[in-house]
Amino acid sequence: MELITDIQLTVPLTFLNDHNLPRNIRVLRKEKSFYVLTGPFYDLEKFLDKKHPECQPVVVSSTVLDYMKEKYKEKLYRIVGQDVLFKHNSNDTTQVTFKPPASPVSSLQPICMRHRFITFYQRTASDLKVITLDLSPRNVSELEQHYPLLLFKGTKPVTVIGHYIHVAKLEESLRQSPSSRRDRSSNSLPRQGEEICPICMEPMAPKDTKKLQCKHSFCKDCVEQAFSYKPVCPVCGELYGVLKGTQPEGGQMNCTIDPTSLPGYERYKTIVINYYIPDGIQKKEHPSPGQPYKGVSRTAYLPDSPEGRAILELLKQAFNQRLIFTIGRSSTSGKSNVVTWNDIHHKTSMHGGPSHYGYPDPAYLSRVREELQVKGIK
Repeated sequence: MELITDIQLTVPLTFLNDHNLPRNIRVLRKEKSFYVLTGPFYDLEKFLDKKHPECQPVVVSSTVLDYMKEKYKEKLYRIVGQDVLFKHNSNDTTQVTFKPPASPVSSLQPICMRHRFITFYQRTASDLKVITLDLSPRNVSELEQHYPLLLFKGTKPVTVIGHYIHVAKLEESLRQSPSSRRDRSSNSLPRQGEEICPICMEPMAPKDTKKLQCKHSFCKDCVEQAFSYKPVCPVCGELYGVLKGTQPEGGQMNCTIDPTSLPGYERYKTIVINYYIPDGIQKKEHPSPGQPYKGVSRTAYLPDSPEGRAILELLKQAFNQRLIFTIGRSSTSGKSNVVTWNDIHHKTSMHGGPSHYGYPDPAYLSRVREELQVKGIK
């Protein structure tokens, strides 16, 4: 996964009153109380050395963050350095706070770190799957060696976290008999010049190898199975085709206009989005096929501004591609087999700011646009 080069930042109106913009930085748009800037990361970082705009904490899933710390430790450090505080909450979430750099080694400005961290987190979370297995410590030790990109946590049951296709390969392997797994392992050592498939971690014969346009290579069978789950490169995330999600069918998305304005968007009315997903039975693409799941009703809010209306159209496209919701475990109630959000964040309150999933939050529209872009919605 490559680090992000160009980013978008939100700064107060007064910030630009005191400074002239460098050549490589431009204003995307102006709102009542803030500007949205875009440009190369390092140019924005240097520009922000002059003054520090306010930097709000971010609340993320502890499960995803643990995976990032363990498997993407070097990339995470390159983004946030040591200038970050992690505070674990009781509902399996973690508050991430970005502070001013304490040493020359960590020179990133907090607001730049925050935007880059959010993008990195979203790209990681959108491809992760979490399952629980009843494994012995010996089983875990063997599986950790064969599946180095998976994270195994806890004991009886063991929580397994990783890229959806790696988890699928693990589940397929566990369904095989112990003898067939031993036979496979005995022949898995690579010969000189052989490439290893990033999915199954087995040597690839040239005739059975498929190279994608992004230059990453896989076993033909592995990448075909991966694309049946999600048409993206399992290594870099490049999209190949139209992404379809696992949102249960039969849901509704309705929109109305409220004359009340949202904090930070006083010039505009408010778009009210009502989602409804009924109860049902899980299908083969869901965590527990054949088992019932609990549906959900959710209300979300957008400003009825040009940008808000543009985001609404993208959300409609995402809903039609079954990407807004999925079936899993609720991060708030802890219940399994329920309909949950699927890493496209919504404002479910009109007030209270980011900590209460409400407004004002000047960077929200830019963030949700980035989340949609990760899923191929542009």
